[in-house]
Amino acid sequence: MTGTESIRVEAECAGERLDRYLSQCPELSLSRSYAERLIGEGRVLLDGQAEKPSKRLRGGEQISICFPEEKPTEIRAEEIPLDIVYEDSELLLVNKPKGMVVHPAPGHSGGTLVNALLGRPEAELSSINGVLRPGIVHRIDRDTTGLLLVCKTDRAHRALAEQLKEHTITRRYHAILCGRMREDEGKVDAPIGRSRRDRKKQAIDWERGREAVTHYRVLERFSEYTLVECRLETGRTHQIRVHMASIGHPVLGDEVYGPRHCPFRLEGQCLHAKRLGFVHPVSGKYMEFDSEYPAYFEELLQKLRRMS
Repeated sequence: MTGTESIRVEAECAGERLDRYLSQCPELSLSRSYAERLIGEGRVLLDGQAEKPSKRLRGGEQISICFPEEKPTEIRAEEIPLDIVYEDSELLLVNKPKGMVVHPAPGHSGGTLVNALLGRPEAELSSINGVLRPGIVHRIDRDTTGLLLVCKTDRAHRALAEQLKEHTITRRYHAILCGRMREDEGKVDAPIGRSRRDRKKQAIDWERGREAVTHYRVLERFSEYTLVECRLETGRTHQIRVHMASIGHPVLGDEVYGPRHCPFRLEGQCLHAKRLGFVHPVSGKYMEFDSEYPAYFEELLQKLRRMS
């Protein structure tokens, strides 16, 4: 994040420490140590005045943050095989495998989808998201598999980003949930923000969270699990995982929001981005794509059917 950001302190946050407030603000997504550093460098002003990290807020103040310029980072190209579902001069669709991070981040400097994209002979990618996330218009979690859009041109990036903003892109995810759901379909309409207890997690937050809506319908029931299709109206971080856990049916294998013990040998949640539809940014034609389940997902379904 670069540039200047301004936020108004909510009245209900009176008494909160300045550094803690910044680290829990969902609009900023800052760690507490980074917030302390910004305050220490004089980059955070409270009603125009520099303060200490321990400053207690009274509510209603205006906080201005001047973020430092990001230093250019060299992202290395890597020859990593990719499952390209569709490609033209404007965009491409990738069927992302389990365990692959979308773009470089602390702790994941290599082996990401971006590294793999840059390693292709046709490495043209949009520049809108800078050097760390070229071509990336949306993301899915590391252990979530399935369809992901990548933009080759800035024209395509702007058009598809607008479709995402307007919620006109079709996104269908299939998930295996813990427990046998009774209802055939439903909707979770609950705002999501950074957890106030654990900044690495997201949580339902009725006061500070951002709007999040997930529709779901049952595809198949097993003795102790349920296969569902989820349709997203919004695209919040960990949205399906948080919403399904909030109604008592966490995604099977989810080590963050699900039960600690998993009876199957899984590496992360059983969540697959199955279908993706959008209006092509140049032709104006609606296009929709479907992807097969990865091998582990299909094998687990067969096992659950035998156990039921």
